[in-house]
Amino acid sequence: MAKKSKKYAEAVKLVDSSKAYPIAEAIELTKKTNFAKFDATVEVAFRLGVDPKKADQQIRGAVVLPNGTGKTQRVLVFAKGEKAKEAEAAGADFVGDSEYINKISQGWFDFDVIVATPDMMGEVGKLGRVLGPKGLMPNPKTGTVTFDVQKAVNEIKAGKVEYRVDKAGNIHVPIGKVSFEDEKLVENFNTIFDTMMKVKPAAAKGTYMKNVSVTSTMGPGVKVDPSSVAVK
Repeated sequence: MAKKSKKYAEAVKLVDSSKAYPIAEAIELTKKTNFAKFDATVEVAFRLGVDPKKADQQIRGAVVLPNGTGKTQRVLVFAKGEKAKEAEAAGADFVGDSEYINKISQGWFDFDVIVATPDMMGEVGKLGRVLGPKGLMPNPKTGTVTFDVQKAVNEIKAGKVEYRVDKAGNIHVPIGKVSFEDEKLVENFNTIFDTMMKVKPAAAKGTYMKNVSVTSTMGPGVKVDPSSVAVK
């Protein structure tokens, strides 16, 4: 543990915690301060001026990152008949109905995202207790409850990420890996930043974008200057 702490301390020295960096510089620093021996995930964290306890200030949705996340998502689709065939043709990893509901209730979780057709939600809803806490419950807001299973599977495979504000008003989203080219990470960051600005609740008062930072899995957070981001 001491060894890791020493590396972390060295990485922290490279970051001026009182400064908010232009996004390109922040990405550069995030890569420089990554000391993990694996291809670490780069994540963006937003602290937003919203009150998530109020229904009109809940922020939840999904966006397709132009350069993906560097991770191939395993997709389970709950569908029957033609929709099941459509899901298989689109490249879903698992497609079915009751057999997978039984498997999950027995503790099987070898997937990352669930897509369900609306007519399957009565059955899938019974798994709420096990799927809910893991954040795996399909939801129309994130496009995972839909009859357009082909589009849903394609988007997830292309690098769709979900975002949801927590109780403290924070949102964490992966934007790629440290092995990505800087430009690709910046492009992914700009996409999620732009999305956050667009989903600002009308009821939110005061400063909306309170803090933005990027970080690698084990590295220190690097503050981003929101004014350096080119919003579309």
